[in-house]
Amino acid sequence: KLYLIPTHDSEFGPEWFHPNFSPIPSPLSELPDSFIWSKSFIIAVLEVWAGRRSVMQLAKNSHRSVISKIISQGKMLNEVCQIRRIYLTQPIEGVIETTVTLSIKNRVRSLILRFEGIDKKWICTELRLL
Repeated sequence: KLYLIPTHDSEFGPEWFHPNFSPIPSPLSELPDSFIWSKSFIIAVLEVWAGRRSVMQLAKNSHRSVISKIISQGKMLNEVCQIRRIYLTQPIEGVIETTVTLSIKNRVRSLILRFEGIDKKWICTELRLL
């Protein structure tokens, strides 16, 4: 049986992880609805890129490396993004992989996110704009 081993944030070294304080994987029954939660997170990312929200509002639900990517990719985007479609997959319990198709001017781009259920909340551990 496959199970979740929480991803460590690449911004921190291994000395930050102690067995007594490690994140604990959560089963789906203890996590918020995956579609509703991921959609609200995606909207928040787009609002950060549009300059309507502070990136720090996403900090408690993201790895630090994800926050860095949101900031750097937001600087490259200076167009209004619209969500076309959201696709969710669940490779194993407690993990959601999300693909979002975005309309940016006259182009279609994809936003890829990975959420892990840790300590009874979803944490974004990967974000990539293609």
